[in-house]
Amino acid sequence: MIESVNMKANLLKSCRVTTLALACTWSFFAAASESPQEVEDASYALGASVGHYISGKIYNQVDLGAQVKVDTVIQGVIDALKGEGKMSNEEILTHLNARAEWLNNAKAAKLEALASKHQAEGQAYLAANQAKPGVKVTESGLQYEVLKQGDGPKPVESDVVTVHYVGKLLDGTEFDNSYERDEPNRFALLSVIDGWKEGIALMNVGSTYRLTIPAGLAYGKEVVGVIPPGSTLIFDVELLKMEAPGENAHGMGLSGMGMGGMMGMGH
Repeated sequence: MIESVNMKANLLKSCRVTTLALACTWSFFAAASESPQEVEDASYALGASVGHYISGKIYNQVDLGAQVKVDTVIQGVIDALKGEGKMSNEEILTHLNARAEWLNNAKAAKLEALASKHQAEGQAYLAANQAKPGVKVTESGLQYEVLKQGDGPKPVESDVVTVHYVGKLLDGTEFDNSYERDEPNRFALLSVIDGWKEGIALMNVGSTYRLTIPAGLAYGKEVVGVIPPGSTLIFDVELLKMEAPGENAHGMGLSGMGMGGMMGMGH
């Protein structure tokens, strides 16, 4: 979310840093023996870097539906460089805070709409998937399918497990794959999302299950890496090992694309 809290302090800090950077830059220009073309190129690069930064800010706002007058933005930059700004620092902060609040609300509305869309798609998928042969549904709504049945013990929530897995969205987008990294993941079962807690606890060591996890047992309306809000997730999970928690058995979360230690964010 775009932060408006402490914006005044951040703006003043940014101004001090920018002023110092510019002072150092021009001091360097004065001290070094540069050709006119080198001065021209360095000056242009400085302006271009500022332009790229401003362009990114404009894009982010327009992407959320905000209107931005680019010519007026450019004029504001020129006026500020000349020391001829038409607004006081207090007025600048007032307008930036108002825009930040608007953007926060717009972003929340956009995420809510995305979550509703993906939840509807997930419900339709789950309804069709549960009718397939071999697919079982638990009381919570978790769907699972046995791809390979092992004969080892089953873990409990307090255990530490080691797994290989592939994670996909409903459209087939693969967002994580421990096989490709050649690195199985080891973590405390109690530290992961509810769909994993329940699904892995159903498995014997040596098994591979396909877990189809509703959004409510995954990340809900949160955005995690490339996983959109409200997403139903599909995991093929191979349970390699289980062990009782001990001194060296710390929950490590899941690594990989967009996952980090965030598997425990489920609702």
